[in-house]
Amino acid sequence: MNQNSSSTNTKMTLEKFLDYLNSGKKVDAGSDIHTYMTELSQEAMRITTELNSKYHSAEEIPTLFSKLIGKPVDDSFGMFPPFFTDCGKNISIGKHVFINQGCHFQDQGGITIGDNCLIGHCAMLATLNHDFNPSDRGSMIPAPIVIKSRVWLGANVTVTPGVTIGENAIVGAGSVVTKDVPDNAIVAGVPAKIIRFIGE
Repeated sequence: MNQNSSSTNTKMTLEKFLDYLNSGKKVDAGSDIHTYMTELSQEAMRITTELNSKYHSAEEIPTLFSKLIGKPVDDSFGMFPPFFTDCGKNISIGKHVFINQGCHFQDQGGITIGDNCLIGHCAMLATLNHDFNPSDRGSMIPAPIVIKSRVWLGANVTVTPGVTIGENAIVGAGSVVTKDVPDNAIVAGVPAKIIRFIGE
């Protein structure tokens, strides 16, 4: 077996799954990793259905989000549901983060959001690409998204796999971010380009 294959004969655990995804190796279609990914998706759908189907107080939201991502969330975390993810277990959230309505996080490749970030309505953060080879299109390649502290993403922003957005940056509404954004930059467009820097 190719040592980079995601097939395995050992029992899959969340720790092994995250270690594999965070290594950036390809997830082969039909592999044990892929099967486990599907199982996590079912769990994420159950929890997001609970989150999205009825009113929850501001105090309840961090508890539900903590259940979704499998790690503690600071009480300063805020969200206006609905929120959607097909994994959840590879999200890390700092303090004083606010996520507005309708956001979609495809987090298998890893999503890290720093302190004091604002995520606008209907933002889409995607950390998986499919293989370019048509005969292997079902396989996926993970790459993390890192959003550093004090970032503001406008409404309907899309961030693609492997992108880092620097501290204090602002991403204009409707932008598609395909490359790293420097600290203090204001970017916008499809694809997003630097307009200016904060303070200029």
